[in-house]
Amino acid sequence: MRTWIKRLIVAAPTAVAAGAAGYLGLVTGAVPLDLGVGRRFRPLGPLQVDIAAPREVVFDVVAQPYLGRPTHAMADKVRVLERGADLVLAAHRTPIRGRLVATTVEAVKFRRPDRVSFRLVRGPVPHVTEEFRLDDDDGRTRLIYRGEMAADLWRVGQWWAGAVAGRWETTVAGSLAAVKNEAERRARHP
Repeated sequence: MRTWIKRLIVAAPTAVAAGAAGYLGLVTGAVPLDLGVGRRFRPLGPLQVDIAAPREVVFDVVAQPYLGRPTHAMADKVRVLERGADLVLAAHRTPIRGRLVATTVEAVKFRRPDRVSFRLVRGPVPHVTEEFRLDDDDGRTRLIYRGEMAADLWRVGQWWAGAVAGRWETTVAGSLAAVKNEAERRARHP
């Protein structure tokens, strides 16, 4: 057998395995790629939820997993790594597919009673900033989510950010629905 064919037979599985490991590392946030070259930005949201609860109650529900004792359900999703007076560093676990879980690390800043801001430290893309804004609407609350995501390497980064953003916004929409349910429950039963 020719030498180049033997080398190809040996190299191909190694290249496939390295590619698969790199992809899994990138998707799960275990191997972040932050080159700072050809960075492309895209908006996240806006998403909006009207909640039949006072703004202070909604703020407390949003902040509880970070500043207070997380509920049993949230303990599996959010783990506070470091806590300050109005800023925490938290790891967020998001199921992707099967047993595959993405872990992002974010700095979360609280400005009572109207704002919670998030800045990505480590994840599947190099840049994400997000904000929950809570507007008082005569005893009700309008929770508005907006953000920005970016990835590197020009069109490849643009494609990757688009792929990640769909899952990201779906996860945020689920969180907003959970906040709405819990805040309205607390407002009904103080």
